[in-house]
Amino acid sequence: MDYLTKASKELFNYHPELTKRDDFEHFWHATIREAHQQPLQASRTRIDYPIHHVAVYEITYSGMDSTPIYGWMIVPTFLQKDRYPCLIHYHGFSGSRGEPSSYMKWVMMGFVVIAVDCRDQGGRTGNHAAYSSGFSLNVASKGIHNKYEYYYRYVYMDCLKAIDFACGQPEVDDSRIVVEGGSQGGGLAMAVAALDHRPELALVDVPSNSNLTERVGGMYGAFASVAEYVKKHPDKLNLVIENLSYFDTMNMADKITCRVLASVALKDETCPPLMYFATYNRITSDKDIVIYPFNGHEGGGDIQTEKKLAYVRQFFPSWFD
Repeated sequence: MDYLTKASKELFNYHPELTKRDDFEHFWHATIREAHQQPLQASRTRIDYPIHHVAVYEITYSGMDSTPIYGWMIVPTFLQKDRYPCLIHYHGFSGSRGEPSSYMKWVMMGFVVIAVDCRDQGGRTGNHAAYSSGFSLNVASKGIHNKYEYYYRYVYMDCLKAIDFACGQPEVDDSRIVVEGGSQGGGLAMAVAALDHRPELALVDVPSNSNLTERVGGMYGAFASVAEYVKKHPDKLNLVIENLSYFDTMNMADKITCRVLASVALKDETCPPLMYFATYNRITSDKDIVIYPFNGHEGGGDIQTEKKLAYVRQFFPSWFD
């Protein structure tokens, strides 16, 4: 048995008990219905960008509520096609949509790229949601006392509505949608792939938002803030754990129908790989995973990017004819 097989054996055998409540499906059906009742109010404004072979737009749309979600849309106009596959990027925790130059590898491949802020995190995107209680340290504990107010209920729907935005653009072929991200962004891509069957592929690196009870118990990454919240409100412990269960991607994994390429790093102490395998091992669609034995939360970096580019070409060659 080689080193990596031995080191990762535990991961592929990891099947913690699900924490899904009886009303899980009803909760998400009602949430999606509520999100779609909010008009999209989509807009795009072309900006003067120094690379003239692409068209770059600043975009906005209404998320689950009236919060304007800001992002970029980049079109590979140099290819002179009517419609293109679309890659939607979700960023890591405390990050943002970034700058258009970050996505040029995907544009050069032939994708329209849409990159969006998470509310309360991105440079321009705020948060119009009302919360009836405070939070500790960061937004991962915001609204955790009430599953209908929880921060990630809004963010999951904002990310789903990014697909609505994409499918409304004349340059986008809505049968060729990819969702992509790392860390928080990987968790968001997993959640969207479970809640919406339009994506054909999910590319997720060192994903978060999986096995959340253990994430809180170990005070890993952003979810350490939930543990801090419970320190201040110990009477809310059971309620908090129950509320988190609705947002745990391991409870959603059996709903994923698209192909998945994931990656984890064995020295990752922010999103430990064991936490993600609680989700990965329950995905029944076509899937592959890359394991980096000596990397931390940075994951595979550029090496993994190269693998993702090759993976897309391998399994979806007709998209780029």
